[in-house]
Amino acid sequence: MGRRLGIYGGSFDPVHNAHLLVAQAAMEELNLDRLIFVPAAQSPFKPEFQPAPAIERLRLLRLALADHPEFLIDDLEIHRGGISYTIDTVKILRGKYPDAELFYLVGADHVASLPKWKSADELAGLIQFVVIPRPGSVKAEWPAPFRGIELKGFPLGVSSSEIRARVKAGLRIDFLVPPAVAEAIANNQLYL
Repeated sequence: MGRRLGIYGGSFDPVHNAHLLVAQAAMEELNLDRLIFVPAAQSPFKPEFQPAPAIERLRLLRLALADHPEFLIDDLEIHRGGISYTIDTVKILRGKYPDAELFYLVGADHVASLPKWKSADELAGLIQFVVIPRPGSVKAEWPAPFRGIELKGFPLGVSSSEIRARVKAGLRIDFLVPPAVAEAIANNQLYL
């Protein structure tokens, strides 16, 4: 029997505790062997947004995941550069793990737009989607030909953009990110 692997893509700019709670819920609820964090080079959903340098986002992810061997980081989108399309990433990971059952985590706010994603029909056939619930969101309706399930998880109203705004405003982020991430953000003067 093949392994069960989750794929968690995103900007992770910065990684925060809600990301980690989603990862924990995915591991438990989907009975995953590993969860692979895939930081995007550039999100196709935010073409005007310039994330923090990739090296900094990777450092923050490594700090946040240091004590969790069940979580892996694959920087393939960063090395590829340009806009990060899920179909390209899924094909590469399908090649790396040909016998694995793959699950792709997606925010509830992206489910309705899945048919507009690059090579949507092909993507729907390659992977099972798992929706990450947002506080106050309604149950996701999967557009054909997509299929998926919804995590019960620990929905928190924490976002990376909120954390960046708090840092810029000189407000504390102690309980929103792991301590090592908060320290690295302060030491490297990120998001000011």
